Amino acid sequence: MDNEENKTELSHWYVVYTYSGYENKVKATLEKIVENRGIQDKIQEVIIPMEEEIEIKDGKQKTSIKKVFPGYVLVKMIMSDETWYVVKNIKGVFNFVGVGDKPLPLTEKEMQTLGIEDIINLDFEVGDSVRITTEPFYNYPAVIEEIFKDRKRVKVKVSMFGRETTVDLEFNQIQKI
Repeated sequence: MDNEENKTELSHWYVVYTYSGYENKVKATLEKIVENRGIQDKIQEVIIPMEEEIEIKDGKQKTSIKKVFPGYVLVKMIMSDETWYVVKNIKGVFNFVGVGDKPLPLTEKEMQTLGIEDIINLDFEVGDSVRITTEPFYNYPAVIEEIFKDRKRVKVKVSMFGRETTVDLEFNQIQKI
């Protein structure tokens, strides 16, 4: 794929099938390759889904961390020939999960089921001037007071009729000025 195409493409989460017991090695190797090649913009995150398991044995509680999906690693990346090749050629990687040779990204619903939150990179911060893009405050200028990444919302201060009003909006309801 052309590098110009990659700039406009979005990254997605992909599931990588590894040989049994190779999950940690694959994760460590991939993170090292990404750092060495400086391709953090193309392969952003690698995780092994884990969960806490509580076991009671002989009246004693024992807590351990277990892999949710042994043999699988999740990778957030922009799929291209280069990134596919990098991941596919790591020792211990069997294949991407998908149809034939075509890796399929996780859907939004699958990501929520797995408890994966997309890291949101915002182009605005507290104190920035923005314009509201939806009714009833369409085209009003505002200033960001608070950002709630977990809820994908912002609190902005709008000046109307000589008074300042605080409004709670979604990220997609504002545009940086």
